[in-house]
Amino acid sequence: MALLQRHWQLFVGRVSARPDPWILLPVLALLSIGLVMVTSASMSFADDRFGAPLRFMHSHMAYLLIGVVALLIGWSVDSQFWAARSRLWLVLGLALMVIIMLPGVGYEANGATRWLRIGGFTVQVAELVKLALLVYLAAWLARYRELFLAAPQVAWQPALVVGLFVVLLLAQPDFGSTVVIVATAGALLFVGGLQLRWVAAALLVVGGGAVLLVAEQSYRLARITSYLDPWADQFSSGYQLTQSLIAFGRGEWFGVGLGQSLQKMLYLPEAHTDFVFAIYAEEFGFIGVIAMVALFAVLVARLLQLGYRALSIAQWYLGFLLIGFAVMLAGQAFINLGVNAGLLPTKGLTLPFVSFGGSSLVVSMAMAGLWLAAARELAAATVGGQRSHTGRATARGAYV
Repeated sequence: MALLQRHWQLFVGRVSARPDPWILLPVLALLSIGLVMVTSASMSFADDRFGAPLRFMHSHMAYLLIGVVALLIGWSVDSQFWAARSRLWLVLGLALMVIIMLPGVGYEANGATRWLRIGGFTVQVAELVKLALLVYLAAWLARYRELFLAAPQVAWQPALVVGLFVVLLLAQPDFGSTVVIVATAGALLFVGGLQLRWVAAALLVVGGGAVLLVAEQSYRLARITSYLDPWADQFSSGYQLTQSLIAFGRGEWFGVGLGQSLQKMLYLPEAHTDFVFAIYAEEFGFIGVIAMVALFAVLVARLLQLGYRALSIAQWYLGFLLIGFAVMLAGQAFINLGVNAGLLPTKGLTLPFVSFGGSSLVVSMAMAGLWLAAARELAAATVGGQRSHTGRATARGAYV
């Protein structure tokens, strides 16, 4: 009982500490936009398919509640807890990736086997894998930093691990998550000390493999050609993208107004998941688009700022972790926004904190909890350093 009480007091003390406003406020804003837009974008589809216009809103709110628990856990647990068990998370992620490939176990949708059914919920394993891989890479770079700087060839170890997960992801197939993971791993290894020529060589190999994969299957090539000119086949392979572009065009400067979208009336497929940003652009216009992009930009900039601050005071794990999170968030948001706007080929990636999708939302909120915990620990380390130099410091200055 005393041990439970001690853990509870530790939990309360950590989550009651002043949170980093540059992280918390943008996250809350994006979660609010997500709830509103999922409700708006899904009503017609939910009514037509289930006869319950608010079905997806209720599901999204349930995932939000689970996400709040995940955020609080991430926020309250010391970051070294995750680092010390990085190999365990990696093994668990690998086991899940293998399990969903077993016949009759993995749940298939839209030609991809990416989900695992647990009770009444479906879990997208790739979302958990991205988090596990990031923790592993940050912990590996922190643990072997000096060896890596002296002998960069040891990078074959994390490269082999990432390559194994990439193969399993491509087998699903899940090209969007593959791109995000490879980009994050490459950026972290570069920040950790890998020479640019090796990063460029790896990108050439990955790029060549991507070209071969696209050329291997006709449906992948069709996605590329439809992306380049969706209007050439607007009622078949280019249908989804042309409907998304129509939504953007209707939004103009200030949008048609909340709830007034026409494209969500069963014209734009996946309007509440992968293409919720297109409905947002239609209802809130160019000004709304700029506002949302600004929220993501603030988050990414803050994570990068905290990451480089951590590296400057030799907090290696926190530094690599925060920079990795920044690259991952920026990459996934950029791909989703680019797909919606017709800048990139169609990929099945959700918009963090905004799109409907239980696994993505819960994992995104868990990541936000880790960001807040890392900011708290970095603030404490900064204050401690200031005390050692000046004899006094304030918590207020730690978040400047």
